[in-house]
Parts: sequence; structure tokens; C-alpha cells
Amino acid sequence: MARPTTTRRVGILTAGGDSPGLNAAIRGFGKAAIGHHGMELFGFRDGVTGLVENRYIELDSARLSGILTVGGTILGTSRDKVHRWNVDGETRDMVPTVVENYEALGLDALVVLGGGGTAKNAQRLVDAGLNVVHLPKTIDNDIAETDTTFGFATATEIATEAVDRVHSTAHSHHRIILTEIMGHRAGWLTLAAGIAGGADVVLIPEIPYTVESVADTIKARLERGSSFSVVAVAEGARDVEDTADYEAAQLLVQVAKTPEARRAAKAHLAHVEDSQREHSFRLARELEAATGLESRVTILGYVQRGGAPCAADRLLATRLGAAAADLVARGEYGVMVAARGDGTVPVPLSDVAGKVKLVPPDHGWVEAARKVGTGFGD
Repeated sequence: MARPTTTRRVGILTAGGDSPGLNAAIRGFGKAAIGHHGMELFGFRDGVTGLVENRYIELDSARLSGILTVGGTILGTSRDKVHRWNVDGETRDMVPTVVENYEALGLDALVVLGGGGTAKNAQRLVDAGLNVVHLPKTIDNDIAETDTTFGFATATEIATEAVDRVHSTAHSHHRIILTEIMGHRAGWLTLAAGIAGGADVVLIPEIPYTVESVADTIKARLERGSSFSVVAVAEGARDVEDTADYEAAQLLVQVAKTPEARRAAKAHLAHVEDSQREHSFRLARELEAATGLESRVTILGYVQRGGAPCAADRLLATRLGAAAADLVARGEYGVMVAARGDGTVPVPLSDVAGKVKLVPPDHGWVEAARKVGTGFGD
């Protein structure tokens, strides 16, 4: 039986890149909000885009039925930002429009599912006076203040299977195979899949590598009779020299004093990132020259975040969604629902927005991998 609550009408949206578990989270929140708390639920189409353009559908039990196991998001998504909206070539702040749409629909709260960028969007809406709750979604597992994010477990399984499968080809052809895994800034996914898949070398953004060190690990394997190696490499991994260039470019953005200087610094940072984008292929050529083994690159790309969520992500998304419904019913807003152990805790969005959870170089996963002989190129 639905419990009475002063919160009656709630909006929900999914934003940023798609991720396994989004539909499970929509269902978890929706079924708890509608069936347990007696709320009305409206889903905004295509993330922030639908919020600005006031495109929504009413969600009921029938629409939520059968979506637990479905990948992607029934609501659609986008990477649009509420404060940077392109209108006829001009950038506009659409927060006032969002507030207007929120009030016109008579919403009491808004639930947003997304990653780090979505958390910043959510905080801007909180600052504008809206009642917002955020659910942490990303395959990168890089959102601050939560143990894990839904999407990460499924992506880890997919990437691990890929690392598993390239072993046979690497062994058969006596090759080095580099498997490039998603993760621009944080290496959680590559680290997890590399360890679980038994990669011989794991390269992540948080631990700059040298080609010489990676080659030494591979040559040591050759001396022990292993004529192949598998390297799990994050798309954001960099060697020591590239890391220095990237960090210098980031620093220029941070210290820029004027809008013009900031734009120029950001353009320079983008140029540096572009120049380093195909580092896996460059590394493959360098390792081939250093070791005498043929080297190949396999890029997993979007396959890592597609398809049905695994059981762990279905469970996590359901738990977070149901907990969010309880928070909305209690009128507890301006928070992210964080996973802590087997439970959940509300964390102020101000403690999350703009922050990234990186892999500490001395993290337990890293230490365990080193002990079993995994190389990190440092």
C-alpha cells in the first residue's frame, strides 16, 4: 500500500553517456516512488535536452515493467549542459528555463541519473532552488564519495572477457596484444579488468609509464619462456613525458586569469589531448621495436557500456533507486545517493560536483597486482 507523502510529483532523467543499469535504476526509483510512496512520476526525454525543451512522458507501473534487464535508457540521454546551451550559435544559460518548466509541471523534486558532469549540472539546479537527488552512474567508477557506481560491474565483466579472449591469439601468434579499455582520467575499469583477466601489464592514467619499463617486463617474460604478453591499457594512460605535457596544460587552465586566457588554455589542453589520443598504437610500435615481438592493438570502445546489466549492477541500481525514493519522500534534497557497503548514504552534492575519484597508486588492487607479478610500467 502506498504511504502518504507531501511530495506528489517527481521528474526523472538520465544524462551523460549511456551505461548498464540505467533502466534498472529508473525502475527501482519508479516502482518505490509510485507503489510505495504514492507519487506521480514524469520522465524527461534525452536528459537535460528534454528538461530544457519540456519534453516528458508520464511513467507508470506498465512503462516500468520489463526494463530491469534492458541495456541503455528508455528515456534517452544527452551530454547537454544546463548553463551552456547553444541557441543560434550563441551560448546561453538555460537554468531559468529549467526552473520555469519545473514549476509549470508542478514538480516537487527532480531525480537525475548520471556521472560527474551530471553531478555538476545537478548542483547548478540546486543552487537555483530546485529539489534535486542524484544517482551515481558511470562505467568509470570515478564519482567521488561513493564506493561504486552502477555500470562499472557490467563494464568490468565485458572488458575482462575481452582480456581473457586475446590471450589465446597472443599465445598462438607469439605477440604482444594491447587491449585499450575506456577511462580518460581514472583507471578503475582497466585496473579491475586487467587484474581479473590476468593481463601481464596494466597501464592507467594515475601511474605514468615508460616504454623501457613495459618492455623490460615483457622481455623478462620471454626469458622465462613466455613468448607473448597481454597489456591492458586505459585510453587515458600516458607515458612520463606525455603526462608532464598534459599536467602542464591542465595547470595553464587552472591559473588563467581572464576569460580569453582561459579559452586559449583550454584550446591548448584540447590540442595536447588530441595529440595523445592514439597513444596505444604508438606504444605498440615502440614495444615491437624494443622486444622483437609483433604487437597489435584491440580497442573495445562502446561495446564496454552496451547490453544488459549484470546481476551486480541490477542489484546496485535497484538499491540506489529505492533509497532515492525514500529520500524524496522525506524531503531530503541536494544530495547524491552513495553506495556504502551493503547500504546507502545521502552525500551533499557540493561534496561530489567537480571532483574525480582516481586510483591511489598504493591502492590495495594495485598492491595485489604487483605481488602477483603484474607490471605497471613505472
